[in-house]
Amino acid sequence: METIELIVEDNIGERIDSYLAKKIDEASRSYIKKLIKDGYIKVNDLQIKPRYVVNKGDKIIVKLPEPKELKLIPENLPIEIVYEDEDVAVVNKPQGMVVHPAPGNYSGTLVNALLFHLESLSTINGVVRPGIVHRIDKDTSGLLMIAKNDFAHMELSKQLKEHSITRIYYALVEGNIKEDSGTINAPIGRHPVDRKRMAVTDRNSKNAVTHFKVLERFKQYTLIEAKLETGRTHQIRVHMSYIKHPLVGDLVYGSRKNKFKQEGQLLHAKVIGFIHPRTKKYMEFDSELPNYFNKILSILRGENYRHN
Repeated sequence: METIELIVEDNIGERIDSYLAKKIDEASRSYIKKLIKDGYIKVNDLQIKPRYVVNKGDKIIVKLPEPKELKLIPENLPIEIVYEDEDVAVVNKPQGMVVHPAPGNYSGTLVNALLFHLESLSTINGVVRPGIVHRIDKDTSGLLMIAKNDFAHMELSKQLKEHSITRIYYALVEGNIKEDSGTINAPIGRHPVDRKRMAVTDRNSKNAVTHFKVLERFKQYTLIEAKLETGRTHQIRVHMSYIKHPLVGDLVYGSRKNKFKQEGQLLHAKVIGFIHPRTKKYMEFDSELPNYFNKILSILRGENYRHN
């Protein structure tokens, strides 16, 4: 059983279920409520209720029970399968879909859809993540490679480790980037205070490199292409925020203002390329920008036209 200890550093006046859902990776508010009711969470060594409001200096102890063995249910969810053979598949994940199940959220994920649409998936990552070699965030859309057997999974994972996978994203960021291209080489690790966030830090971090080039400039925004050399959690989001150009719509690493009223950051995994595990031939796939992304670009292009 994993134990997490947190000390509340600010007077934020927030319910503990909401507070912990932001602090603990992949834990929903409903799951936190269940842990509280089952006695797995204490504040200052006392049992509390989900409506308890945290105070500065509170010592919160969270005990995470070992996950129960799950039987995931295949679900007929609409997903775009860009390519499929006996070893691999490439899917175009819509924005808003979680890649794999997590505590308190065992349905409606890409894995549930894959179990319905594909005849086989690799088992290396266990029952909760069959076929999943790499992930993208819930609110990031775009291409993912899926392993249909363990042989393919091992070969694709090896390419990820060697940084030989081509991964190109399109992102809309705040402000105007002056340089036409650049490289961000800054290590990324867990945020020292907020466990759900990543940060550029020298403490318990890993090397992270993002190459970017400007595709189009608007009055207050820039459309960029970002190419991953490494693949750290939230890498593009963290790196662009680090150079003061956070992604539009990124409420975690950027501005809380949401001018376009969209759900989540404007980030799309546009291109993925890899060497096929069996044929050893290089394969590359490109995807169109989704409607939600193009709609905002059209608005900005109209503003640019009127401005000019």
